[in-house]
Amino acid sequence: MLLSVQKVKEIYGISRRTLINWEKEGLITPLRTPKGRRRYKKEDIEKLLGMIEEKPKPTVVLYARVSTKKQEEYLKNQIRRLEEYAKLQGWQYEVISEIASGVNENRRGLLKLLNKIKRGEVAKVVIEYPDRLARFGFEYLKFFMESFGVELVVLNGRENEEDINRELAEDLIAIVTSFAARIYGNRGAKKHGNGSGEANF
Repeated sequence: MLLSVQKVKEIYGISRRTLINWEKEGLITPLRTPKGRRRYKKEDIEKLLGMIEEKPKPTVVLYARVSTKKQEEYLKNQIRRLEEYAKLQGWQYEVISEIASGVNENRRGLLKLLNKIKRGEVAKVVIEYPDRLARFGFEYLKFFMESFGVELVVLNGRENEEDINRELAEDLIAIVTSFAARIYGNRGAKKHGNGSGEANF
């Protein structure tokens, strides 16, 4: 919607002088009628007045992950390679990295990435290998991203077999450890409950 100087003054109480000053400062650019009269976009005025919240421009996210603290050096190298690629493409980017198992569904970094995608803040996601994003369920995550118009860029198809097997073993140990802790935790709670119940009886 285009507004004349008079309309801007009537609706928002902004004087002609203020509009001219905004022009000089490069804050607003009016359109001109064939007779040279200024016309202002309503949304431009309201953005300057803080009435419209400007959404951040979608960006490129580089996502890097390793399973354990022992692989921290590999994580740094992974980030470096992703950044080199992004710079070659001339992209502005943000890095999300984490140390977490590839089978963990509640990774902070991954959840942060997915929430940014849902808010429309991401244009592309770049990873080095499919397993960096998820050990299992990669295609589901890819489908989720594409459904929000986000392109998933995978730089390499498959990691070194030895690295895959080592990290998969660590992920499986993490699963077994977590599962065992839950079982023994539940058993301990039941025993404690039974013990107190018998004493009270």
